[in-house]
Amino acid sequence: MGIAVGVNHLSSRAVAFGARALRQQTQGYPKGGEELIRSGVVRAIPPRDAASALQAQGFRLLDVRPAWEWEKARVVGSLHVPLFVEDTDSGLITLLKKWVHFGYVGLWTGQLLTTINERFLPQVEEVVPDKEDKLLVACGEGLRSMIAVRILHKGGYKNLGWLAGGFNRSGDGDFAEVEGSTKLQYATVGGVSYFFLQLLLFLQVVGKGN
Repeated sequence: MGIAVGVNHLSSRAVAFGARALRQQTQGYPKGGEELIRSGVVRAIPPRDAASALQAQGFRLLDVRPAWEWEKARVVGSLHVPLFVEDTDSGLITLLKKWVHFGYVGLWTGQLLTTINERFLPQVEEVVPDKEDKLLVACGEGLRSMIAVRILHKGGYKNLGWLAGGFNRSGDGDFAEVEGSTKLQYATVGGVSYFFLQLLLFLQVVGKGN
């Protein structure tokens, strides 16, 4: 019981810390997604209702997480177009940002310093040319996907859904099939916190075996 509590506590703390870091990274990027969701123009769909939206209502899942999160865990059959990509600029200012980011965020969460994908909309248009298609837009915590729905709506996509709270709020059975090395709700957890989480999960398995 104590290990299970430890797993839940560590995972929730790591996810929350990562979400705060992502809020800082997304500041200054296009806003308006929250208003679209609040007004009902973009439909908020909680993870527990995602399977129904995908299987019975004709939505396609668009995962906008960066590649390193998508590689850890992903819904089978989902589309993947990252809204943010690794910032590979080698200028002095960016290098300083990377140093600060690693010290305060990257070491604990494993998140890289990112910049917005300037080709996000064209890349979505390549994989979803019909702008009448229903898209359920998702990320880890719901922040990046909120920016994404604003960009997509402005780009002409009108049948949009937003995965409320992101994959972090999902349960083990919310999606029909998931692949990768970890659970969807842990995919944003990296760095030092990831190793602690894996240790606790291992101890939990051992404890059940005994």
